[in-house]
Amino acid sequence: MIGISKLYCGTVEPSDPIRYGRQSRSLPPHLLQFASDKKPVVVWNVTRACNLNCVHCYARAVHLRDERELTTEQGITLLDDLADFGVPVILLSGGEPLLRPDLIELARHAVDRGIRAVISTNGTLIDEEKAMLLKDAGVSYVGISLDGLEKVNDHFRGMKGAFKMALNGIKNCKKAGLKVGLRFTINRLNVDQVPGIFDLIEEMDIERVCFYHLVYSGRGSDLIDQDLSHDETRHLVDLIIERTRGMHNRGANREVLTVDNHADGPYLYLRMLRENNPRAPEVLELLKMNGGNSSGQGIGCVDWYGLVYADQFWREHSFGTILSMPFSQIWSDLTNPLMAQMKDKNRYVKGRCVRCRWLDICGGNFRARAEAVSGDIWGEDPACYLTDEEIGLA
Repeated sequence: MIGISKLYCGTVEPSDPIRYGRQSRSLPPHLLQFASDKKPVVVWNVTRACNLNCVHCYARAVHLRDERELTTEQGITLLDDLADFGVPVILLSGGEPLLRPDLIELARHAVDRGIRAVISTNGTLIDEEKAMLLKDAGVSYVGISLDGLEKVNDHFRGMKGAFKMALNGIKNCKKAGLKVGLRFTINRLNVDQVPGIFDLIEEMDIERVCFYHLVYSGRGSDLIDQDLSHDETRHLVDLIIERTRGMHNRGANREVLTVDNHADGPYLYLRMLRENNPRAPEVLELLKMNGGNSSGQGIGCVDWYGLVYADQFWREHSFGTILSMPFSQIWSDLTNPLMAQMKDKNRYVKGRCVRCRWLDICGGNFRARAEAVSGDIWGEDPACYLTDEEIGLA
């Protein structure tokens, strides 16, 4: 993820993560992306069940829970292993995680073991009681997915009224004292909604917004033709930068991030160079600390069955199951050829990436998109919108 507000508006300096030693367990949440030890943030899809039917769902969620989902006891064993391994954050996702009756118990156990617990949800099921239970369990952040304002969001979610229910969920989180943010997945069907989302976070005093580039996974694979062109992506990233700067200049500070396209980092840095921004060298230093795509290193995924993946989107290649071997052992097993490659993936990428001057701060971008389009897991990510001149080939 690329922290637009952190980098462009200077809310984080290179000295900030250095002061904490850049170790995952010691860094505060807003600096975790600059950790040097790359202990993985783990996305646990606790269920495939969901009360909605989102057109771009990477999990291809369904309405009913699967009896083969990890049990509470198996989940506790997973969390204990993650805690012993030094995992700093567990992101409880789905499907819709609030459909698991034991979610509060799992979140509380993670927090008790020293792991920060965060929730990724559609927000429609968060009433006042549920919000207070999440707060009491020690959940540190709730990310609520919105993909536009009312009409557009309800279309994406497959349910009329989903937008209003999500807004109520946001209000209930804020009332309970939970930090809450928005998650927005960008495509041609909703890109015109981005200005309205910026207006919404100011009106509702929402602390954080993450703009996700589309990943061709699950039902998101059906939207490849609706992904932005390279020029459209550049225009959108510029818009996000400008709206973030406008809020910052007005004192309406919000955390704004773009996620799942690491070309955004070099693009932001090159823009700052063109603007003669004196902070450009510091931004480059922070981007180097960030290191770009961290699939298989700084982020991992466990699905509802216990299968382990390099990230939550890339489901074509599992490294094993926690029912046979603890996550910590699976993640550290370099006898698995793909796991070993993921730990050193800059050596294996192909195409323009090989000679790109930004490879060390991009990490080759997303393997899921590369494989979805070319069939080659080490091919170029088709969503990279940087020109040959910008990456140093011309």
